[in-house]
Amino acid sequence: MRSKQFWLDLFERAAKTFAQTLLAWLVVDQAVWEMDWRQGLGLAATATVASVLTSVASLKVSTPETASLVYVGRHRAGE
Repeated sequence: MRSKQFWLDLFERAAKTFAQTLLAWLVVDQAVWEMDWRQGLGLAATATVASVLTSVASLKVSTPETASLVYVGRHRAGE
C-alpha cells in the first residue's frame, strides 16, 4: 500500500470503473435532456468506492505492489 505503483493501479481501476458505470447508465437510460444526472453520478460513485475497497482488500492476497487481486507474474520475453 505504500508503493507508488499500488496507488497508480488503484486510481486507474477506480477511474475506469467510474467511466464504465456512467457510460452503461447513459446507454440504458432515456434521452440525455431527461436524465437524472445525480442518480447516474451517484451510481458511478458507488461503483468506484466498491472498486477502491476491492483494491485495498486485495493487498494481502497477491503481489503487494499492485492493486490486483490476482498474481501478476513476469512475462516471458522472446517466447
